[in-house]
Amino acid sequence: MIEPVTDTSSQLHRGLRARHLTMIAIGGSIGTGLFLASGATIHSAGPGGALVAYLAISIMVYFLMTSLGEMATFLPVSGSFSSYASRFVDPALGFALGWNYWYNWAVTIAVEISAGALIMKFWFPDSSSLLWSVLFLGIMFGLNYLSVKGYGEGEYWFALIKVISILAFIIVGISMIFGIMGGEAVGFKNFTVGDAPFHGGFMAIFSVFIIAGFSFQGTELVGIAAGESEKPGKNVPRAIKQVFWRILLFYILAILIIGLMIPYTDERLINSDIENIAVSPFTLVFEKAGLAFAASVMNAIILTAVLSAGNSGMYACTRMLWMLAKEGKAPKFLGKVNKRGIPVNALYITSLVGMLAFLSSLFGDGTVYIWLLNASGMSGFIAWVGIAICHYRFRRAYVAQGGDINALPYKAKWFPFGPLFALVLCIIIILGQNYGAFMEEKIDWNGVLVSYIGLPLFLILWLGYKFIKKTKVIPLHECDFSRDQ
Repeated sequence: MIEPVTDTSSQLHRGLRARHLTMIAIGGSIGTGLFLASGATIHSAGPGGALVAYLAISIMVYFLMTSLGEMATFLPVSGSFSSYASRFVDPALGFALGWNYWYNWAVTIAVEISAGALIMKFWFPDSSSLLWSVLFLGIMFGLNYLSVKGYGEGEYWFALIKVISILAFIIVGISMIFGIMGGEAVGFKNFTVGDAPFHGGFMAIFSVFIIAGFSFQGTELVGIAAGESEKPGKNVPRAIKQVFWRILLFYILAILIIGLMIPYTDERLINSDIENIAVSPFTLVFEKAGLAFAASVMNAIILTAVLSAGNSGMYACTRMLWMLAKEGKAPKFLGKVNKRGIPVNALYITSLVGMLAFLSSLFGDGTVYIWLLNASGMSGFIAWVGIAICHYRFRRAYVAQGGDINALPYKAKWFPFGPLFALVLCIIIILGQNYGAFMEEKIDWNGVLVSYIGLPLFLILWLGYKFIKKTKVIPLHECDFSRDQ
């Protein structure tokens, strides 16, 4: 009889409590994609089109999270889907997924450092970007160096600030829509502007669908954090169950309010980016409510979102490197853990790579940095494809080896539809990254290379390891459910 793993990370400390895990799951999906990119998506596809695209992505993310939840509850390991791929699919896939995911977050740390420096220029226009970058990297490093609880506490408060700000936005928005705050009730008139609520047809919705996928990246962090959760069998399912409804509340309701409050034809929605905090759709709605300091408030909130992403990236990278080292897929010294349960060498290497990637943005017009960024663009979606494949194989292997589905600590609903649905949508997103490059009279090969460079890099890792190590797909009856790392 297959029994669930009770402790698979003896060298790491289980210091993450239920509230940490819940906020990691929620906070991972709330970032600059919601605060900034949501305006451009509404401008592109109209409020109705944006809602359809985000709802479809929400459903896909829900299935991915339930798939990950079933595996992470049964086998709570810090390597998460990289380890699951090695156990249930092929060690070569586990190797490629692990290094792909580490690279994705290592570059993301550099992105967040750059974004944080730009945000600080809003208040201190003549200050040094390098100074802020060193400070923010120091904060991210410090939270992860102290203890796993230090990371959890940092992420808890970062995520809480984001959640409170979105709740305040929703309350203010609803009050203005129905005229509760005084003045004319906005109602649904902006849904009838031009060809709203749908604008640009199917291809516009498809474009937003791809953008929306980036907004939700990070939700899978709860699977990695499960390896250091105090009670994974209880806390992971609780966190997973809350994710879908909170994503529905935060994303769908927030986009609905933006669409109702601001006509999609408003040109200011296009300029929603880090360098234009003053025209974030959240800022525009707060200003309509008469809040004079809306831009400064949103600036501070977006800064917490940036620090949160960097903090999570540092955590994800160190745990993934640690697990790869434990499995013999990375240099052995990266598996060292200090007395506080922190993979210190993996943390040092990740911090160094993050800083080097950031420094590359300061030289040669940022050409190296742009290529690093492009190469990591689809890494998150590749990780999601890995989760879907791993869960499908996990469940089939579990049954093939005589496991009782009803005995699983947490059972994902709608199997096999859930993982297969998520797999198909993720593949569509990956292939559609820059479909416009193929729509021209002459194919834009430079655009194709820039957009899809991450895919051949992943395949090189996967097939290269497979060729060198001569690995094969693991038969279902030989898949490893053991408690050993």
